[in-house]
Amino acid sequence: MTFVEEIALRQSIRLALLTVGLVAAALYALFLCHRGPGWGKTIVKAIPMPAFGVAVAVSFGSPVIVGALALSALGDIALSRPSRRAFMVGLVGFALAHVAYIYHFWTLSGGAVTDAWLAVGALLIFAASTEVWLAPFTGDLKGPARIYVVLITLMGLTALGLPNAPLAVIGAFAFLASDTLLALQLFRMPETSRWHRLTSVLLWVLYVGGQFAILAGVGWATPLFQIW
Repeated sequence: MTFVEEIALRQSIRLALLTVGLVAAALYALFLCHRGPGWGKTIVKAIPMPAFGVAVAVSFGSPVIVGALALSALGDIALSRPSRRAFMVGLVGFALAHVAYIYHFWTLSGGAVTDAWLAVGALLIFAASTEVWLAPFTGDLKGPARIYVVLITLMGLTALGLPNAPLAVIGAFAFLASDTLLALQLFRMPETSRWHRLTSVLLWVLYVGGQFAILAGVGWATPLFQIW
């Protein structure tokens, strides 16, 4: 196999894996995300992030992004199971994924401080507001919840330092929005609420869309797509 043929093969595998991940994500959103725990749900939910991660790895993408997607896959699998222990594993998985993204964004920006002060202020106000609408309702998870809020806030702040990677910025804030909806669903929304199904679909779409936008924007040396 020549060098050109190998590159063509890797690009074909990348496209196939990204497609598999997006199709599995769509099936999960349409048919499974609002249902109760089950192994079928877990299996389908476990497909998108590993598919995205291998797509990045096979086409010489960032190993940090691969790691973040692997940790997110761990979070997806754990949160699809009903036990408290699985929930804590999922929380740690996603927290570490955010740490990976913070590191990657900070590295790409060279530690540059964003001049988007309005966005920074809004993000900090949002983080502080969780002490009112979230922390008092988290029980013995108040400490982990606060740490998680700090991490998603830092992810948003470091993403704002990437003015030349708009896809990644959009993705980071979509990911943050999905975490916010999940927090509302877990800690503020009654189990009998009619909004559970809509919230489940919306947070999953934001989560997968956010992850895809991040990898498309900063997963490789050049963006997968260019939006401006």
